[in-house]
Amino acid sequence: MSEKHEEDQEFDVGSEDEAAGKGTWKHAAFHVATTIATPAAYAPLPFALASLGWPLGVSSLVTATLATWYSSLLIASLWRWNGKKHVTYRLLADSIFGFWGYWSIAFFQQVASIGNNIAIQIAAGSSLKAVYKHYHKHGTLTLQHFIIFFGAFELFLSQLPDIHSLRWVNGFCTLSTIGFACTTIGVTIYNGKKIDRESISYSLQGSSSAKRFAAFNALGAIAFSFGDAMLPEIQNTVREPSVKNMYKGVSAAYSVIVLTYWQLAFTGYWAFGSQVQPYIVASLTVPKWTIIMANIFAVIQISGCYQIYCRPTYAYFEERLASNRTSMLKNGLIRPIFTSIYIVVITLVASAMPFFVDFVSICGAIGFTPLDFIFPVLAFLKAGKMPKNKAVGISMRILNVGIAAWFSIVAVVGCIGAIRFVVEDVKTYKFFHD
Repeated sequence: MSEKHEEDQEFDVGSEDEAAGKGTWKHAAFHVATTIATPAAYAPLPFALASLGWPLGVSSLVTATLATWYSSLLIASLWRWNGKKHVTYRLLADSIFGFWGYWSIAFFQQVASIGNNIAIQIAAGSSLKAVYKHYHKHGTLTLQHFIIFFGAFELFLSQLPDIHSLRWVNGFCTLSTIGFACTTIGVTIYNGKKIDRESISYSLQGSSSAKRFAAFNALGAIAFSFGDAMLPEIQNTVREPSVKNMYKGVSAAYSVIVLTYWQLAFTGYWAFGSQVQPYIVASLTVPKWTIIMANIFAVIQISGCYQIYCRPTYAYFEERLASNRTSMLKNGLIRPIFTSIYIVVITLVASAMPFFVDFVSICGAIGFTPLDFIFPVLAFLKAGKMPKNKAVGISMRILNVGIAAWFSIVAVVGCIGAIRFVVEDVKTYKFFHD
């Protein structure tokens, strides 16, 4: 490990000591569920299924669920793989792959974190605007106003020191996830029954080229929906036995995911067919009060998810400053200054280009696919953690290589599809459109 990375590890361990080892498996479940099972992630799933059709859409969703659950357990098992505790994703990658592993994960984490938070601010602004328009039909406030309001609230939450300090926020957010899912699924079924079922089409829309790029985009959106680039950081907050508690926390979180993701994806596509909107709540029409409730649940939940994904960026800059022993860090000025700069930039991009599903797909393809599908299986192979049973070991090797190969393809085609749609949207819309 390089001298620079040793300094980083010294800072990371020191900065997290107060939070390390205090959380239960339930707290881990709250954190994991908050980062994955968010309305910004699973609200686009019916649209993704509509771009793939029933057979490919269902198989892609089920495969992604099982693959990320398995990959998450692999990451948890590498917690002390070489006798040392690895408190961040970057340091885990450095211990296994060295210099390039460290900086590759740092890059992917930043793409995932920033892209995810842009998508979250767009989703939050859209939900807040929907609530506002319900009570003030002719109100003059625009989407950009609500994106700014949400950014200001996140700036306030950003002053909490670490992930463990968010445990009660994320517990509330997990309840909001269940509330959003139950409300939206129920209202979706209600709306679906109100529609003339003979008018609903499940055929793929557009030319052959359009269908192909839409399918690529959908694969990126599905990858985004299972994004969790923070597992080692979350595991650092869990008490011993850390690996066992993390297994329980991850599995509990995925139980919530299966009960929400699959039902909403399937009922949303069933109800509206190929005409379903990128953000499922926008397809709902009646009853109004339940739609408002779903939007409120969405804003509450993604406020916690936003905070989780801020943390790699905050930690990176704070560790750089700590290594220089700056006086600004000691007197506490650096966090409000840096968090303000970060959130202003994210808010500006979200306001200028509120292309929700495009950011979802780019973030999924470039950020989350390497972190959540490819790196865990390769890291497990590289670390030599295979079971002693020969047959099981060979099976796991084949499975890991298969996951890495398939999702590498998904990352490439998802990125191609997302970039094409961003280019098309920029041609169609003006910046800061409402």
